[in-house]
Amino acid sequence: MRRLASIALLSATTIFATLPAVAQTETPAGVGVVVRLDKRLDALVPAGATIEKVADGFVFLEGPVWRSSDSRLFYSDLRGNAIYQWTAADGVRDYSKPFFAGDGTGLRGVGPNGIALDSQGRLLACVYGSRSVIRIEKDGTRTTLAERYQGKRLNSPNDLVVARDGTVYFTDPSFGLEGTDNSPLREQTVNGVYRIRPNGEITLLTGEQERPNGLVFSPDERILYVANSGGAFTGWYAYDVGPAGLSNKRVFFDLAGVQGEGGADGMKVDLAGNVYATGPGGVLIIAPDGKHLGTIRPPEALTNVGWAEDGRTLYITGRTALYRIRLSARGATN
Repeated sequence: MRRLASIALLSATTIFATLPAVAQTETPAGVGVVVRLDKRLDALVPAGATIEKVADGFVFLEGPVWRSSDSRLFYSDLRGNAIYQWTAADGVRDYSKPFFAGDGTGLRGVGPNGIALDSQGRLLACVYGSRSVIRIEKDGTRTTLAERYQGKRLNSPNDLVVARDGTVYFTDPSFGLEGTDNSPLREQTVNGVYRIRPNGEITLLTGEQERPNGLVFSPDERILYVANSGGAFTGWYAYDVGPAGLSNKRVFFDLAGVQGEGGADGMKVDLAGNVYATGPGGVLIIAPDGKHLGTIRPPEALTNVGWAEDGRTLYITGRTALYRIRLSARGATN
């Protein structure tokens, strides 16, 4: 059963400064806790910030993304085979359920995973069932943006981000295939990060990562952060972005030694360039210099985050529930 929760709007006037790290503190925050590791977190997560459960009763949530034109939040349920919408007036309503009508033979799920909005407010989705990236047009019809590369089917597109010029970047691990890399359905030889140009051209940017997952741009779009969710390294890489693609791969944050349920997954950035990444133990807040400032910790493993409303509310998808927290930091909304 889903239930709605009210939100208490909190604000704080803070000055961002580079201050020394402090001893770890855990502060109760509504249905979860906030873990503070560095004084810089105080400028981002105000004292008294509250984690709220907005709705629950789902199977495996992903997304979320906010559409400012009608004050509406969209989020997906990968294993529930649905996209939902939420508004303050109406709460949770179905947007597209069931989302995919296939039987899912050989797949670990058929529903939509990562979703995003383009500049026209149209939803884009990575769909496990069709192993494709699609766009939902304003009349409800669907346009396939990518389902093959060099004539071979994609693995299972996982997450995506849209650049300001309309270029779509997406990850394509084998998570959605039964047997993953050993699936007989697998046609691609790598788990790739791809680019779709506005003219439809698809390019493999890198096939070096073992398990590429969530991805996000820095505010100036000069850096692309990409999660790696397994293999020899678990954490987040950073790449420089240029006309030719990606270069200068380096480790942004290594999760070795970080405790908690969950793995390197979806993320967003605030306008100052801090990364809010779902990982072991919650939403890790990581400064542009790679320093872990603290963690927002709801009571379950998490998958993704999204800025909403005026850009100071962060919505968080757990596996079974939707959460939110009001911050001093601000992110870009659609």
